[in-house]
This record gives sequence, structure tokens and C-alpha cells, in this order.
Amino acid sequence: MLKLSKRLQTVASLVPEGGSLADIGTDHAYIPIYLCLEKRISAAIAMDIGTGPLERAAEHIALYGCGAQITTRLSDGLKALSPGEADCIVIAGMGGGLVIHILEEGKKTAHMAGRIVLQPQSEIPAVRRYLAEHGYVTDAEEMVLEDGKYYPMMRVFYGPPEESRGACETEFLYGTKLLRRRHPVLLSYLQKERRQYLDIMGELGRQTKTEKIAVRIGQMEEKLFYNKEALAYFANAREGGD
Repeated sequence: MLKLSKRLQTVASLVPEGGSLADIGTDHAYIPIYLCLEKRISAAIAMDIGTGPLERAAEHIALYGCGAQITTRLSDGLKALSPGEADCIVIAGMGGGLVIHILEEGKKTAHMAGRIVLQPQSEIPAVRRYLAEHGYVTDAEEMVLEDGKYYPMMRVFYGPPEESRGACETEFLYGTKLLRRRHPVLLSYLQKERRQYLDIMGELGRQTKTEKIAVRIGQMEEKLFYNKEALAYFANAREGGD
């Protein structure tokens, strides 16, 4: 049986059962193989921009006996995927800027997918903002801590724009559903982040006051403000409120 990392396991858990999957940037094809072995999906296309990763994917697909269900396809993002060809699209392990680029370049295909599971490695607030401003609805969010790194992820679908409006800056930074669920991994992240910001503020306070230092202090004060707003969700939970 294939054992996934905690990050990939959680990404896989967000894929709806019973449908077909397109895994963008599949690399070793671990997610589609795992979901096929678990009988969670009916079929999958393992897609990558590089021939090397696709060759590795094909080797793993054959090793686990999933050749009848999983095909490989060379593709730059969503370009080689037809609209409606997959019920769910996974884009995991890429920088946030690249995730946004893939969604924008493959807009028609992305809009027709039943669900899209995203696990950007960076620029998370920018991804959340893009989704909200381009008509996507987030119906699930998760976050895991693995090997000292925090990995937020989300499942979205394209819907009426009015359904995806109204997020505030704190929600773009930390995730609306993670905050409202008072996710324990997010709490750990917020506490660590606050300690780091306070340490930086302390260091800045010991330095000679220059215009550059003043700007940096202002930036840290803003970060601490949003961090405090996010931590308030958890304080409300302890007090029994919403």
C-alpha cells in the first residue's frame, strides 16, 4: 500500500469521491495512485510539464498496477485538459504565483471543474484574494504541520461572484474557514508567528531610530494587528462565543 506524506494525504482527503481526477504537476503521481488504490476515484490523468516527471509517474503507476485507471499526459498547466474532462483538478506543491497563472491561463477548464483542490507553497493570501475576486467559492480548507512547515490548502469551485465576496484582510491572510473552525494547526501557526513578530519588534526597538527602522516597525505593527485579529477567533472559542 502506498503511504503518503501528511501533506499529500490531506490534499487527497479533499478530493471528492467517485469522480475523475486531473493531477497537475503530478511528479511521482502519488495522489492519483493513492486515490485509485483506495477506490476513491474512477479514473485519473497524471499531468506534468516535464517528460522526466511523467516517466517517473508512469513507472509508479505500473508498479502499483493502476495503468487501467491512470493515464499520463504532457501539459503546461491545464492546457492539455479539455473543459469538463475531469470532475476534480488538483494543483499542489507549486508557488502561489504559478497556481494563479495556471488558473488564469486555463480559465475555461477551471470554471467547468466540479472542484479544484489547491495547495500553494507560497503567496497564500494572494491565491485566496485571486479566488475571491474571480468568482471562486471556497467550500473547504485544511492545514497541516509536517517537518516543521505549515501547509494550508483549500478546495474551491467556480460559482456566482456574489457568493465569494466579503472576505476581509485577516481572512485572506489566514483562511476564512480555518479561522471559523478555529483550526488547531492554524492556532499553532499564529502563536509561532506572533512570537517571531514580537522578537523582531524587540530587536527593532534596540536599533537606532532611522526612517528605514520606522517603516519596518510600522510594517510589523500591521502584521501584529492582523495576527491579533486572527487569534481573537480562538479567544472567543475559549470564552464560549462566536
